[in-house]
Amino acid sequence: MAREAILTDIDFTLSAKVFAALFAIMNPLTIIPVFLSLTAGRPAADQRSTMLTLNATVAIGCLVCALGGRAVLSAFGIDVNHFQLAGGLIVLLLALSMLSGEDHSAHSGTEAEKKTFDSATSLGVYPLAIPLSLGPGSMTSIIIFAQTGAARPGGEIGFYAGLLSYIVFFGACMAAAPVLSRFLSPTALSISKRLMGIVLAAIAMEMIAVALGHIFPAWVQH
Repeated sequence: MAREAILTDIDFTLSAKVFAALFAIMNPLTIIPVFLSLTAGRPAADQRSTMLTLNATVAIGCLVCALGGRAVLSAFGIDVNHFQLAGGLIVLLLALSMLSGEDHSAHSGTEAEKKTFDSATSLGVYPLAIPLSLGPGSMTSIIIFAQTGAARPGGEIGFYAGLLSYIVFFGACMAAAPVLSRFLSPTALSISKRLMGIVLAAIAMEMIAVALGHIFPAWVQH
């Protein structure tokens, strides 16, 4: 009975949205080729260390955004609805770049930053974790879902269920990078990027619509 009560208290719709949004932005299928290219020629122990550092950094970063997002917004006096509107616009820009088959500089880094990738002290932290995996779009999405989910019945549990599920999924994908890379053809990556762009655009529009509804309640009434 207790187990059934816990399951009924979880907002699985929110869990699915969190997982889908993070998968679209932090798509491990696009990170794996970069991971393999940056660690090519290195000893197996170094590759494993880089992978573990990447997974740990992503996990810690996601949890910090989820747990400390409200404190950051309060410190700067930012209303969550205005942050959600700005975040929705950022996510929409990422989605539009994905639909056009391009990499947005906010997520993949600028050309100047890319030139320093090979000389980075720890590839697992920079650039693989930040900004390639955990960039502004994913950080913003986590903070928004954490704040809006807490206001819904079962939302907080649903949010963390989706977040932790994705963290585990991301870690598993990176651990299986050598095997998955055999199936990641340029065509498959291109199709995946565009499909995820459509999903991400829909999530971004929902963020924007909800934020505008709170900021301009008279619009909703009409």
